[in-house]
Amino acid sequence: MKMRASFRLADFYLAVYWRSFFAALAVLTLCAAMQAQQSKKGSAAPSADVARGKYLVEDVAMCVQCHTPRNGDGTLDRTRLLQGAPVIWAPANGDPNWPLTAPRIGGNPPASDADMIKLLTTGIWITGQPLRLPMMPFRMSEADARAVIDYLKSVTPGQ
Repeated sequence: MKMRASFRLADFYLAVYWRSFFAALAVLTLCAAMQAQQSKKGSAAPSADVARGKYLVEDVAMCVQCHTPRNGDGTLDRTRLLQGAPVIWAPANGDPNWPLTAPRIGGNPPASDADMIKLLTTGIWITGQPLRLPMMPFRMSEADARAVIDYLKSVTPGQ
């Protein structure tokens, strides 16, 4: 009888060991799945920021109107999106400081991310001065400015 009780105790310990092993394996698998899901969410955020940036650039701030060349019929040349263009408006008073071209901002913006964020949130350029008209002194939130930069960096000529 005593032998049988110890045998059952050994079986019990073995069963506990295997159950613990499989429970730990299940927990590790679950943790790995959750980590993979988090990394997918992390990679989805930039595309959401790019989409928001595109909306801000093309439909709110209207950057494409000055920074994209036009076709002969006056429509935007989307094959050269945000690659810089002649400024098609002139001031009524003949301002000698009026720019003749709007610079390229698509692909590789003309300043660091920090400087671009400063421009888009305060209206101040790297010179410490506001940009010349017709550039508007935007007051975007930092999140919107970052989204704009993400979009500008995603733009490639011929897109």
